[in-house]
Amino acid sequence: MDARNQVTLVKSYFQAIREGNLDGILATFAANGHSLDPVNAPPHVGHAAIKKFFQGTFSLFKKVELNEDSIFSAGNSVAVKWTGHGVGQNDREVRFEGIDVFEFNSEGRIQELRAYWDPSAMVKELKS
Repeated sequence: MDARNQVTLVKSYFQAIREGNLDGILATFAANGHSLDPVNAPPHVGHAAIKKFFQGTFSLFKKVELNEDSIFSAGNSVAVKWTGHGVGQNDREVRFEGIDVFEFNSEGRIQELRAYWDPSAMVKELKS
């Protein structure tokens, strides 16, 4: 998979998050792909686990979006510096940011996602 297609797939991943489109998110991952979000959390392995993770995340928000600030492609990887904005179910607004590193399989799907960020302050704000 060339760098242009990798970047296109990553943009599709972020667009699906902005739309709250679980099927769109899963379409970017390999069937046995895994997500470490954040990297110090247990991995979410396979479509069912990744879907459950995003369902839980989306349930905290009335609206949430992640926007790609910068995208860097190298070899079989893409790194994205992103900024997130959301409105929680409690009507509180939050802003958060991080870096995602994507690795791709031979079929051009995300095999591994490593999300470098600390969600603790955001979750605390959304649950209070």
